[in-house]
Amino acid sequence: MTLFVLVAIGMTLATLALLTTALRRGAPRVALAVGALVPVLVGAMYLIVGTPAALDPDEVRAPDSLAEAVTRLEDDLRRDPRQPEGWLLLGRAYAGLERPDAARDAIGRAARLLPDDDGLQVEYAQARAHADPDRRFDAEAVRILREVLARTPDHQHARWFLGIAQRQAGDDAGAVDTWTPLLAQLDAGTAATLRAQIDVARAAAGLPVSADDAAATPPASHAVRVRVQLDDAARTQLARMPPTAQVFVIARATDGTPMPVAVQRHAPGAWPLEIVLDDGDAPMPTQRLSTLDAVEVSARLSATGSADRADGDLESTSVRVALPARDTIDLLIRGD
Repeated sequence: MTLFVLVAIGMTLATLALLTTALRRGAPRVALAVGALVPVLVGAMYLIVGTPAALDPDEVRAPDSLAEAVTRLEDDLRRDPRQPEGWLLLGRAYAGLERPDAARDAIGRAARLLPDDDGLQVEYAQARAHADPDRRFDAEAVRILREVLARTPDHQHARWFLGIAQRQAGDDAGAVDTWTPLLAQLDAGTAATLRAQIDVARAAAGLPVSADDAAATPPASHAVRVRVQLDDAARTQLARMPPTAQVFVIARATDGTPMPVAVQRHAPGAWPLEIVLDDGDAPMPTQRLSTLDAVEVSARLSATGSADRADGDLESTSVRVALPARDTIDLLIRGD
């Protein structure tokens, strides 16, 4: 602060000398007026826009936490919202704080400021899916992905996510058409994994699997067969649940990562519920069953139908499963 004041005084005196030298002889009264007004104007400008503390290293303090850094960034964006990089950074910070709705909105602000940035548009579509309770790509996200592919047909992430969105919507044939061009862009190992997903989509759509694809596709050795049942107490509680009740069958990595590597949602119906979890049930492409040696599998009966845990939900005990798994995994949801 002291250095700032001394510099300001020096600059003011230099300005006065330049302004008044030529005026002293011809216009002494003007020189006196200038001499009086310049310091006043400098002081007024300092009061209005000056922040000398920002120039003093002793006054600059690093944030103590991510939450404090987010608060500072929020304040900065309120002062100047025309910062796409700032909104993107804020959105990623919100995601780190597990605030998916806020992350979606912040990244959306960045996307609107840079509508032709394909990577940013795809990240916004992904943020919309993260914010959805069921991790589904909504109509707006699908529109964004299609626009990116119209501009950049070889954009791999846009093509992958659009295929996931199509499978989520039951358009398995559309997913096959969307994913197939990716095969030529990928290395052999990744292409084999994608080819397996294409075959799953083909089968779901009732389309034949070509001989070439069948020969090149490794067997789905990491698929997990699961049988879910309810005990008597859970059946009694289910009868009192609203029509929104849903059953979630979830596989997670054994390292404690909360994001499922595979998940299915089903309306309660005939028991037992028997399903197969495979790579086609991955919410996101970053980690799939076929990449893991073991998973923890569980089932949850949600009264609200939400993917997020809530009071009143009933859950099974998690079962650790070594992959590949040959036997059916039995899960029992117990009532209170």
